[in-house]
Amino acid sequence: MRLRAFRQILAAVAVWAAAPAAVAAEEVPEPSGYRMDEYRAPVPRTLDGARVVTTLEAETIWRAKSAIFFDVMPQAPKPENLPKGTVWRDKPRDDIPGSVWLVNVGYGLINAETEAYFQTGLEKNGAGDKKQPILFYCMTDCWMSWNAAKRALEWGHLSVFWYPSGADGWAESGLPLEAKTPYQLPK
Repeated sequence: MRLRAFRQILAAVAVWAAAPAAVAAEEVPEPSGYRMDEYRAPVPRTLDGARVVTTLEAETIWRAKSAIFFDVMPQAPKPENLPKGTVWRDKPRDDIPGSVWLVNVGYGLINAETEAYFQTGLEKNGAGDKKQPILFYCMTDCWMSWNAAKRALEWGHLSVFWYPSGADGWAESGLPLEAKTPYQLPK
């Protein structure tokens, strides 16, 4: 009897603990512009003009190779004022296999250099044709992919997918990841 009551209490606590996050996610309105700060926060369920996909849908697209996957997770730059002899190692990033990692393109405001990197990264990796399906992701509750997908839509891309669960949602489903380094512009 005690074990049954304990299980019921655990189940009730689990429902209660999950409820605030689910409610918060439902209440996030889609902004008219880009998200400019607090990029790791609940995201809206929609992105006007894009198709929002679940992990199962993203996996289907990935297995069919019917879209180009772009990870837009930011990467901290190496600090310029490190003491001599300091070893700097970029934080490792695990991506959905076959993805292109375009760093720092998901901020709300990007400079001309980052914009050129983003556009060139899309073009050089198969998305020069604006009809080519492209999928953007980052992490769960990360506005970087929302901003990047919105920007691609504004640049005239016609088949944009947004995968809000990102690499961590992919991994939680037991799907494979691969170590990735950021895309470098051709010289």
